[in-house]
Amino acid sequence: MSTKVLERFADLASRAEETLRARLAGNPIRVQIGSATCEQAAGADEVFAEFRKHVVASGRSDILLHRTGCTGRCSREPIVAVMVPGQMPVKYERVDRKAVHEIFASHILGGKPLLDRVLDGPLESVAEHEILICGSVRCGWKGAKDFATVVREKLVAAGIGAPKARVTIGSCFGACSLDDARNRSHLLIRPDKVLYRVADEADLDEIVREHLLGGKVVQRLQVPGKTIGRKFLELYGDVAFFNRQTRIALRHNGVVDPESIEEYFHYRGFQALAKVLDKGNPKWVIEEVTKSRLRGRGGGGFPTGEKWAMAAKAAEKTRYLICNADEGDPGAFMDRSMLESDPLNVLEGMIIGAYAIGAARGFVYVRAEYPMAIRRIQNAIDQCRQWGLLGKDILGSGFDFEVESRLGAGAFVCGEETALIHSIEGERGQPRIRPPYPTESGLWGKPTVINNVETFANVPAVINYGAEWFSRIGTAKSGGTKVFALAGKIRHTGLVEVPMGTTLREVVYEIGGGVADGRQLKAVQTGGPAGGCIPAKWIDTPIDFDTLTKAGSIMGSGGMIVLDEDDCMVDIAKFYLAFSQDESCGKCTPCREGSLRMLEILERITAGQGALEDLDKLKRLGLLMKKTSLCGLGRAAPNPVLSTLEHFRDEYLAHVVDKKCPAHKCTALIHYEIDPATCVGCTLCARNCPVPCIAGERKKPHEIDQLRCVKCGKCFEVCRFGAVRRL
Repeated sequence: MSTKVLERFADLASRAEETLRARLAGNPIRVQIGSATCEQAAGADEVFAEFRKHVVASGRSDILLHRTGCTGRCSREPIVAVMVPGQMPVKYERVDRKAVHEIFASHILGGKPLLDRVLDGPLESVAEHEILICGSVRCGWKGAKDFATVVREKLVAAGIGAPKARVTIGSCFGACSLDDARNRSHLLIRPDKVLYRVADEADLDEIVREHLLGGKVVQRLQVPGKTIGRKFLELYGDVAFFNRQTRIALRHNGVVDPESIEEYFHYRGFQALAKVLDKGNPKWVIEEVTKSRLRGRGGGGFPTGEKWAMAAKAAEKTRYLICNADEGDPGAFMDRSMLESDPLNVLEGMIIGAYAIGAARGFVYVRAEYPMAIRRIQNAIDQCRQWGLLGKDILGSGFDFEVESRLGAGAFVCGEETALIHSIEGERGQPRIRPPYPTESGLWGKPTVINNVETFANVPAVINYGAEWFSRIGTAKSGGTKVFALAGKIRHTGLVEVPMGTTLREVVYEIGGGVADGRQLKAVQTGGPAGGCIPAKWIDTPIDFDTLTKAGSIMGSGGMIVLDEDDCMVDIAKFYLAFSQDESCGKCTPCREGSLRMLEILERITAGQGALEDLDKLKRLGLLMKKTSLCGLGRAAPNPVLSTLEHFRDEYLAHVVDKKCPAHKCTALIHYEIDPATCVGCTLCARNCPVPCIAGERKKPHEIDQLRCVKCGKCFEVCRFGAVRRL
């Protein structure tokens, strides 16, 4: 059976490579356009259509248009990459139809990149080479000077310093072994796509002499194979937002066409599945996942291998496997991005998981509000069936497994395991008391394993690169990386994947570029509606399931909102609690009634009607909900309130005692006045007032009628002389 599985896999991989070779014949210029929900909302379809018109009109046959998924650089979409053979790839941001013409005429036809339009530009020039250095702590350099300094000195001495060559420090390439750790360093030379392992200065001298000056690859120092995340860094390694990330779950996002199984095969697709089926030992799979320290990425953080082992030991032989893609946190889009950009990777992880626990049937439970994700995961399922990777006798191994998608109606509570199971069964999405846990009695009373999208996206990497390698990336208790949706008052929003143990400071300042508009950081909210607010003074907190819990928050599915000095923490707590209260299924009294009573208290406080005893009531109710609610969602719902009470009690006191909102967010606690000494009587405020409540003659000071004022703040926004004061 072993030979048969590998032969089947080799045949499929060869078939895929033949298709790709025919598509890339002639080494064409590649124009890559993002194609995900966010990209299309920004106009990516129109951009693609416009490029197609230009290609047809040019009569050129050496220009290939390529669709890919989401890179995760949300605020700069649509993103277009132009890859001319032998040259550095150039990425353009916020491309529209007008920009398409300029890019096509100047760069593609004329050979001159538009340096003022490049991603995170403008640039003065495009370097001939970029040397991307691994910045991971696992790489080591024994010299007195740091590795980057030595590389720069070698380049200058050889006469190939800036602007011919640029040195950039990036993240882990995933290329080191235990022997390499702290003994060798790695560097990637772009655009040549050559990764080197360097032990000393003699190695560096040889690379500079033979490769950069002589144009010959130094074979003895080259790292062979397709190391994880390497293709992504080859394309996006010059962008700080990307090169400081360590991409495992997102390794194919922005690289492969999500609707092409051939491209997925090219990047080690289904190699992990073939390895697993070739071994024919489900216990080995569970042992590997357990050793990797992969924990559930949906929020609970339960060890994945332990969960799989429980289901595999069940006496009942009919078992099910479910992928939870019911992503309901406000501002969270990690799972959507993975399903839209790399659905085959998720599906491969599911098939491996099903083999490990002995399941013959699986489900992808996805939100109905994700039409593109639904379409692409269904396309992936259909392709896998056509290629013999789903259904009967997968790869000739004798293992049977089928997958179907089920749509959720948008109930936040269906992110909870037992509520999700009820929904698939056709029942109302409400949780039940545990135990028994789903691994004992789940879907239709049978043993069931439920993991979220990101968890399954990590499984093929664990198998391909080894549990030991995966576990070294994270912390002692949590292996691997975590994907976050970075949003809020941050310069660079988007999807971020970093190793477990990375500090909040690194994410906010090194990847996110710091707080927007030069404002001061106030807090970082993690974990979505069930998470908490971590104050700025704790910015060096490592990101880990346990450390975030100790800080009064949770990892959650991966929402991360940056808050600045203009955010009111009481209002933030009210916003998240209002969401949780609205989404409560109502089954248990502590959540149903407790969340409503807490929300009523917060509404009184923000309306200027709060009392000091309300703060004690909030804390008491919150702790009661945490102890007595039926499911994890109800137990975590008070976190935003409890954490802000703990870290920002002074703001609550200002609302209750002084009847003021320090951040000027709570409408009932602010008012607007016009300073007569500053007002020039331009009438702009009066002309923009929607009530109107501003009176005064032209060129004379104006006055606001406080009884009629609706506190919309329009006068404050339009005043050019700073005469309107917000108090």
